[in-house]
Amino acid sequence: MNEPIPKSLPALLPIRKYGDPVLVRKAKPIQRIDESVLRLIPVMFNTMYAEPGIGLAAPQVGVSLRLMVVDVAPEGKSQPLALINPKIDERKGRIQSEEGCLSFPGIQVTVPRAAWVKVSAVNEKGLPVTIEADGLLSRCLQHELDHLNGVVMIDLLSLPRRVTALWEIRKRKKAGLW
Repeated sequence: MNEPIPKSLPALLPIRKYGDPVLVRKAKPIQRIDESVLRLIPVMFNTMYAEPGIGLAAPQVGVSLRLMVVDVAPEGKSQPLALINPKIDERKGRIQSEEGCLSFPGIQVTVPRAAWVKVSAVNEKGLPVTIEADGLLSRCLQHELDHLNGVVMIDLLSLPRRVTALWEIRKRKKAGLW
């Protein structure tokens, strides 16, 4: 049985910010793609596009399930991907790139990632999908998968960089920007 998803969902869901316990818990696998999961997916896309973002994991909207939505297409185009129970099967290379996160408003940090990944999941129709990705899609998939594993981007930083990021978060909270 899946973790409960409210029967009635608004058009947009609030994004959970760093410090919310749901962001550091490992999300539960989706046992079956039921009506509640199918209702949640478009609301997650709406929320992601409204922010605007290129990826969103269910824990970021307070639902601790292994579901993420991604769309890295240029503005005006759309390539939405809903991935259920995704996992990285293979990774190659190493890059460092700047990333932001909807759960860390206004914060940008340089994060190490694999340059290329192969991800397997199930789509909203219950069909298996495999994605081989590099560039922005690779980084986005890894970032959202981290959320599903209870890992946030500052967890991947060296101690000095993490301290700097936490200091910036504190300043933003004091200024009412959080």
